[in-house]
Amino acid sequence: MASSRFAPLQRLVISIAVLASFVTFLDGTVVTVALPAISDELGGGITTQQWVVDAYLITLSALILLAGSLSDAYGRVLVMRIGLIAFGVASVAVAAAPDPLILIIARAAQGAAGALLVPSSLALITATMRADVQSRAIGVWTAFTTAAQLVGPLLGGLFVDFLSWRFVFLINVVPIAATLVLLSRLKLKEHPSGVRVDWLSGALCAIGLGAVVFALIEQPNLGWQSPAIWLPGLIGAALFAWFLVRQQRSASPLMPLSLFRVRDFAWGNLATLFVYAALSLNGFVVGVYLQQGAGLSATAAGLASLPMTILMILISSRAGSWAGRFGPRIFMTVGPLVMAVGALMLLVVSEDFDYWWQVLPAMIVLGLGLSLTVAPLTSAILGAIDESRSGIASAVNNAVSRVAGLLVVAMLSTIIGGTLDLAGFHNAAWVTAALLVLGGVVSWIGIRRNPAEEVDAPAVDGAPSPIG
Repeated sequence: MASSRFAPLQRLVISIAVLASFVTFLDGTVVTVALPAISDELGGGITTQQWVVDAYLITLSALILLAGSLSDAYGRVLVMRIGLIAFGVASVAVAAAPDPLILIIARAAQGAAGALLVPSSLALITATMRADVQSRAIGVWTAFTTAAQLVGPLLGGLFVDFLSWRFVFLINVVPIAATLVLLSRLKLKEHPSGVRVDWLSGALCAIGLGAVVFALIEQPNLGWQSPAIWLPGLIGAALFAWFLVRQQRSASPLMPLSLFRVRDFAWGNLATLFVYAALSLNGFVVGVYLQQGAGLSATAAGLASLPMTILMILISSRAGSWAGRFGPRIFMTVGPLVMAVGALMLLVVSEDFDYWWQVLPAMIVLGLGLSLTVAPLTSAILGAIDESRSGIASAVNNAVSRVAGLLVVAMLSTIIGGTLDLAGFHNAAWVTAALLVLGGVVSWIGIRRNPAEEVDAPAVDGAPSPIG
């Protein structure tokens, strides 16, 4: 899996990191093409579809911060092993769910287990590699994990069409087993760091986000005037505000706000928010509309994203290397703008549907832009933070990307105008393009031209301090 340019230990670390993250990213997108089949069997319409996606993202995004601290406090390998076993158990529970409520609860449990995997896997890379080697390794990790996100709809479509949507969630068994075997071969000296884990902050973040998302998803059904909507929304916002205040005052915060004084980290996470909101919106809308609106099978809808997967595998690791040499700024600017063009190309989709002329060109352009963006984006953010804080830095960045997807899916009904018909599909394309343009502009303004050329400055809480 890892290139021969890496030493044996580095290849083992990259393989473990890729496989551990693979299941988390895969389950974030594999469900997309299964949503129509799930709602057909269990009922609930678009609201059930939104909750199946967001229940996973709520716990994943909220608890990933807690998981970052756990990774730093108790060791990456231990946290990863626990996460893998829990993810496997939760996946079986999802596959066996008899009704929407049990399915949503099991999806939330899946997300909680997945939160343990992503920060610990990236932290393994940043803890064992630095400089150009780290950039290349992150490029490989990005290529495979993002490919997992993109190939998910294809795998999901095949299972839905030829078996059942329930088998979609059992795909994880093989990579989980393989990762556990590889983990047993990894010998790293890890000692408890003495970092205190702030459990209250973890609860504030999870409950606050959950309440806000509940209000956003259910608002089209009940209206903002209903106390069942505005009250959870206000409580959720207040709890999340309390979480942020606590991070400022805590001696051991889950999300150290001092990290955001590092320029590339702060601006890179803002770019992440816009780019990943766009990706989540596009993935959800394309996967569902191609089935319910254009009449494609689940497999055909999944195949729609295959060009993006191929381009990610071919280009992403190279983009990581280029970012190591030339700096990430140009790639983080051009990539989202190219993706914005691809999103606007989806406006040619019409009632007289033709995949080859209306969708395929857009997927190619989106894939090209995505391949140029993701590895440099990840490298810029994590490369700005000292290795000793790599776990929490990785967790914050992944939390930002998941929260972006969480909120945009929660607001789906508002974005598409209530119904995912052709007009709703076009509305989503416009919003996707606008978010991507914002991501490119933010990167151009905020990311340093080439961090390697900057003069060292005093560190902030152990992290390299930015210049200019």
